[in-house]
Amino acid sequence: MHEKRAAKSIKDLGEFGLIEHLTQSSKAKGGSTIFSIGDDCAVIERDGLSYTLVSKDVMMENIHFDLMYVPLKHLGFKAVSAALSDVFAMNGTAEQILIAVAASSRFPLEAFEELYEGIHHACSVFDVDLVGGDTSSAAQGLMVSVSVIGKVDKSKICYRSGGKPNDLLILSGDLGRPYLGLQILEREKSVFLSNPQIQPELDRFDVLVKKQLMPSARKDIIELLSALEIVPTSMIDVSDGLASELLHLCNRGKLGCNVYENKLPFHEETLLMATEFNLTPLTCAMNGGEEYELLFSISQEDYPKIQGNPHFTTIGHFTVENEGCNLIDNSGTAHPLKAQGWRHF
Repeated sequence: MHEKRAAKSIKDLGEFGLIEHLTQSSKAKGGSTIFSIGDDCAVIERDGLSYTLVSKDVMMENIHFDLMYVPLKHLGFKAVSAALSDVFAMNGTAEQILIAVAASSRFPLEAFEELYEGIHHACSVFDVDLVGGDTSSAAQGLMVSVSVIGKVDKSKICYRSGGKPNDLLILSGDLGRPYLGLQILEREKSVFLSNPQIQPELDRFDVLVKKQLMPSARKDIIELLSALEIVPTSMIDVSDGLASELLHLCNRGKLGCNVYENKLPFHEETLLMATEFNLTPLTCAMNGGEEYELLFSISQEDYPKIQGNPHFTTIGHFTVENEGCNLIDNSGTAHPLKAQGWRHF
């Protein structure tokens, strides 16, 4: 009699554990597949000088967005921006997108028009072409999926795995504002559900709310790196919280890291609003996500090229693997990094 094997929980595996479990037997058969699963994009042979980059993102109602406070125009923009960020995270240029939408019968034509208004706006902002896609009915809710096609020079491609001990860890922009924007929206939703006569008060939170509803992928940073003649040794976008992304870079590169609390970049709004929600800015940065800022590493020799540049902050450095992945707090104490950000299951 065969012993029944206990069913594995998808929740226990998590997003990346599930992907690894389902794709472990997948082997690239075509000679044109340079890199398949395990980075921000798949990498495909294009010509003698460049690669094609391909990625896909999915957003599900009540999982990734709440239509009680997310306008459909903003959702369209955000869905495209999030997908394009994967191409930028490999130091590439986005060229085309394809959109798939599944929606229940509760959505009228005007809802689709509003969604696509945001999609077209993103195409204009990021200079990409909408070249196709699919639509389908759904039993309930709304799903938006974006596939993106891009390119990158072979000499400039960045994987998550390229860092080396003593490479500097650099971050674009600042952290925490999209997460606090979400807290504001959830708070106003709670107030409204308790008393629909009370209208949301969002005027003084315009920037924080926009950071959540319409985050902008950092195409400008890729252009700036090119102008500075810097090719990062590794790179990833900050979509699931800084701690999660740091661990991804270290795991893929078989490295450790030291990141310093007092080096993390925060906007003044983050410092003020975190206090209002009884949160620390560090929590917002480490576990928030949806910034779509770029986290990358550079060699020590490239540091003079970015030194003093207001778009970049040096937050730490890679170490050897057996030293672990650590956050050094303001007192100088090392704490092992733990990813507590977005969980897909």
